[in-house]
Amino acid sequence: MTNRPDEQDAKPPASSGATFEERLRKAKARHDVGTKGPGRGGRLNSRGMGVGFRIAVEMIAALAVGIGIGIGLDKWWGTTPWMMILFFILGSGAAFVNVIRVAQAYDRQVKAEKEAQMGDGGKKG
Repeated sequence: MTNRPDEQDAKPPASSGATFEERLRKAKARHDVGTKGPGRGGRLNSRGMGVGFRIAVEMIAALAVGIGIGIGLDKWWGTTPWMMILFFILGSGAAFVNVIRVAQAYDRQVKAEKEAQMGDGGKKG
């Protein structure tokens, strides 16, 4: 039987008097430091990037739809460029309303996760 490196790593140090649960909790705490929370390279950070892309797509889509409707109405009614200007303004308003809605939903989700983490912090052990 050979002595594999993974077998050596799995054995607890002989000098350690800590139980497995204590060592596991300490290792998880060391691992979690700096990996959770917005802007720290954790799960919330990558999700924030997804929300940013969603906001960008919603802004572009609202403006494109508004301008498209405006150009179409201008050609149909012969009111160039007034309908395009009007629907550009309406599309911009819709884009900002969508951005505010997405940002508020993301903020509520982050706050709920932080509250859940704070609530679980005292119960672990």
